[in-house]
Amino acid sequence: MSYKNESCAAIVFTEPNNVTVIEQAFPSIKKGTILVKSVKSLISTGTELTILKGNYTNDSAWGKYGKFPFYPGYNNIGIVVDVADDVDKNWIGKKVASYSPHMSYVLLNPSQVRVINQEISDEEAAFFTISEIVMNGIRRGKVTWGECIVVYGLGLLGQLVVRLCHFLGARPVIGVDVSDYRLNLLPKTQGIIGVNPNKENLTSFLSKNTNGRMADVVFEVTGNPKIIPQEFSVLKDQGRFVVLSSPSGATVNFDFHDLCNSPSFTIIGAHNNSHPQYETPYNPWTQKRHAELFFNLISSGELDLTSLISYRVSYLKAPEIYRKLQKNRINTMGIIIEW
Repeated sequence: MSYKNESCAAIVFTEPNNVTVIEQAFPSIKKGTILVKSVKSLISTGTELTILKGNYTNDSAWGKYGKFPFYPGYNNIGIVVDVADDVDKNWIGKKVASYSPHMSYVLLNPSQVRVINQEISDEEAAFFTISEIVMNGIRRGKVTWGECIVVYGLGLLGQLVVRLCHFLGARPVIGVDVSDYRLNLLPKTQGIIGVNPNKENLTSFLSKNTNGRMADVVFEVTGNPKIIPQEFSVLKDQGRFVVLSSPSGATVNFDFHDLCNSPSFTIIGAHNNSHPQYETPYNPWTQKRHAELFFNLISSGELDLTSLISYRVSYLKAPEIYRKLQKNRINTMGIIIEW
């Protein structure tokens, strides 16, 4: 198949606070690769806006990752349209998910994609990366049925944490956010409770709803380092505190005696990179295995994320949508880019 006269569109952060759509050279198929035509991609508002702001030092983890020009995106759904001569032609026509950026065509190794065999919508499938991150965080937090879970921050990650912890049998699962819009997106299900800390004393509320036992596990999903110390106030002694967000910006003072040693809290980092690289009998839950589970839950109807889609926009309107997000993203959830 020839793409000699084609070009490839891509969304690029050329510098802090500047987004553009460019036309670049079409990717040439190389040995061992497959060519994927993008269908939908999902904006990750937390990570992408952090990079777009550029509010980090060059020697930080953010600085090493977010170098300009930056090609954002890692929630890509597409169709395999061509393969190299040494790759099985049966790949052509398969729907796949990948960590590719917001780009109309991407060139990948077959090992980099997740094949979507189930009948699910492209839009919901685009949440696969978010699901992998959340599922890994829940496993690292060792959440089990009957435990009380508190989730600070109800963006996409936090919304999914609430849903999956409830699915596991945790009770109650309490979502905390200062946005009533986000609180109203929580499922109207027994065992899930939304709390706005600006309107209600969370510590008193939690004590009342747990017979004084407080939270077994707290998930930090706000990304705001300034409020993290106060999030420990609802955690029981010897409870687990899972940092699922990637906090950026301000540094804060942290009292390791009062907020860790004395109450014997366990503080758990849960970056997506902590997935095992290979599936083993001891830990089979790789990123791909979590994606497979996610696709199954969507296909069976046990998980429905359609309510978390705020906008569907053409890639040509990317600069406009990112400007809106920079002004205010608290009332926006999933944004699907259409290719």
